[in-house]
Amino acid sequence: MAQGWFEKETMSEQFKTFLAGVRAEIPLLIGVFPFGLIYGALALNVGLSPAVSQLMSSIVFAGSSQIVATQLVHEAAPVFVIVMTIAVVNLRHILYSASLAPYLKNLSLKWKTLLSYLLTDEAYAPSIIKYEVDGVTPFGHWFLFGAGFALWFNWQVSTALGIFLGAAIPESWPLDFALPLTFIAMVVPALRNRSAVAAALCAGLVALLAFSLPYKLGLIFAALTGIAVGTILEWRAAECEPLSFYKKEGR
Repeated sequence: MAQGWFEKETMSEQFKTFLAGVRAEIPLLIGVFPFGLIYGALALNVGLSPAVSQLMSSIVFAGSSQIVATQLVHEAAPVFVIVMTIAVVNLRHILYSASLAPYLKNLSLKWKTLLSYLLTDEAYAPSIIKYEVDGVTPFGHWFLFGAGFALWFNWQVSTALGIFLGAAIPESWPLDFALPLTFIAMVVPALRNRSAVAAALCAGLVALLAFSLPYKLGLIFAALTGIAVGTILEWRAAECEPLSFYKKEGR
């Protein structure tokens, strides 16, 4: 009897934590949904079939990478270039994983594999905030599971709707303008300090200078430049913080 009650309580806590993750993710879904619509329409516009377009959302599950990949496919870029570009675009997930690792290190391999698949910018943001407040808890991973699943489901639906609407849009209608507008909308809110602004400006400058390179290689060089500049400036800022503290304290 006691064991049955314990199991019910455990399932209840898991479900509550899962729903908390879903609720925390809902405000972010408003901005992601139009992004999925744009990807679905663009994928058809560059020649991908509806099935392949939807499968990419299910397998890759990375909005910016999917849009870049569709453009590279349209340019007939080699598979190696496509894979490397996606890898560079998603390098930030290494930092996300390292940040979450202390709170999820005791999970089984199956859980870690599932959560790594569901890990996105939008799922990471509310999850790390909760983990930093609550610390390591028995069912904390269900929060990330809820946030990640909510975004995954939203992405699949928005992609499917974008494919459906894209099939009805005449080919003469240019949709390419949506790509730079979407990335501008993603990047600008993230420019919260000097390091981020400098990284974005340097990456943009390199992208312009290397625009004529084949297979969109300029995107890879631009991304690497932005990462390098941002990392160096962050390190310098971190080294200067202790000095600033002592100056303020008059020591």
